[in-house]
Amino acid sequence: MFAIDLAEDAQLKPLEVWHAEEFLAHIDRGREFIGQYVGFPDRATDLESARTLLRTFALKNAEDGPRFFGIWVEGVLRGGVLYPAFDPAGGNCEVGCWLEPAAAGRGLVSAACRELIDYAVTVRGMHRVEWHVCTDNEKSIAVAKRLGFTLEGVMRENYLHRGTRQSTEVWALLGRDWSRD
Repeated sequence: MFAIDLAEDAQLKPLEVWHAEEFLAHIDRGREFIGQYVGFPDRATDLESARTLLRTFALKNAEDGPRFFGIWVEGVLRGGVLYPAFDPAGGNCEVGCWLEPAAAGRGLVSAACRELIDYAVTVRGMHRVEWHVCTDNEKSIAVAKRLGFTLEGVMRENYLHRGTRQSTEVWALLGRDWSRD
């Protein structure tokens, strides 16, 4: 397994089925914070459902599709990044993120997303990387801006989350515009 250093005390690693207990504990610590904008905390409510969620992404990863990665700080899972969509044949993917409050404000999400974007563009030849974010999620929007994404539009009230219709901003970065710096 690989690990990429994001900071002196933080690493990015694949999030796999055998991490289910640790993943569930992480989600439990940040369930309401993470769940404000991300749907999977409502799907990972016990150990079996956490395993099922991770297994689903592992199977998609095995088919060269969507995949999960964890962010560990001092050996504790504190967040992650993912490709919710990964289509090598079409040259398009989407990058997303989540973090529990204990790890917020350190630039770890930006660093981890840089790794995912760099891999998608420079190794896999993706033409387009998207970032979908609730219009109310100011922190995630700030990450998209920091990474060089361009706002392309808003899908109004397209996503039903916890009984409320949310609007989604679509940001994109074309591979030719990617600069890791």
